[in-house]
Amino acid sequence: MEAGVDSARRYGNPDQDMLAALTLALADLFDRRLLPIWLKSVLATVLAVVVFGIAAFFALRLAAQQLAPGSEAAEILVVMLALFGPWLLWRIVALAVLQFFADDVVAAIEQRHYPEMAKTARKLGWREEARRSLGGAARAVLFNLLALPVALALLVTGLGAPLVFIAVNAILLGRELQDMVWLRHRLTVQSAAPLGPAQRLALGAITAVLLTVPVVNFAAPFLGAACAVHLIHRKGRK
Repeated sequence: MEAGVDSARRYGNPDQDMLAALTLALADLFDRRLLPIWLKSVLATVLAVVVFGIAAFFALRLAAQQLAPGSEAAEILVVMLALFGPWLLWRIVALAVLQFFADDVVAAIEQRHYPEMAKTARKLGWREEARRSLGGAARAVLFNLLALPVALALLVTGLGAPLVFIAVNAILLGRELQDMVWLRHRLTVQSAAPLGPAQRLALGAITAVLLTVPVVNFAAPFLGAACAVHLIHRKGRK
């Protein structure tokens, strides 16, 4: 019982905290000072997805022609991957792009809502942002590829495949979005993570779900980052 009470004191109420953070994040989305930043990241994501998507399609098509020339099954598989690929590619590229612009996004939200934290933040250099961006993208690719056989096996269930990817990406996104904010304020390498497992999972799950909704998915990475800022700094005020 005492352990449960201590955990609740440390991590707060995940549902209430997430609702408050999401409400603030939605307001940030329409702030004129923040609008150019997330529009810039959306444009960069769209361009990257188009370029990588076209390159992947032709690479897969060439591979199918070399490995199974004239095979209708191979052509059908390429078409299916071409249709399914952008859905998967978007979340991977969007996170990588957002992490590259993370310093601008987080700093702008902190300056508006948490100026005292903005003053003490450590500015991440472009090398560190690029390293984190590539690392996050690599983890996303790896774990999504590992989940792919399970998702394909559950494809006939209708909801099984999307739920597998949402679960995998919820775990990945929760960590990446937390670190996007936390690393700017972490005092030492041994510093404890500011969010509890439930809050990280909730943060990642909401962002992963939003990434599956047409039109909304353009703003989903920014909303996830804004939620992370509010969750971490509101927790620090308690």
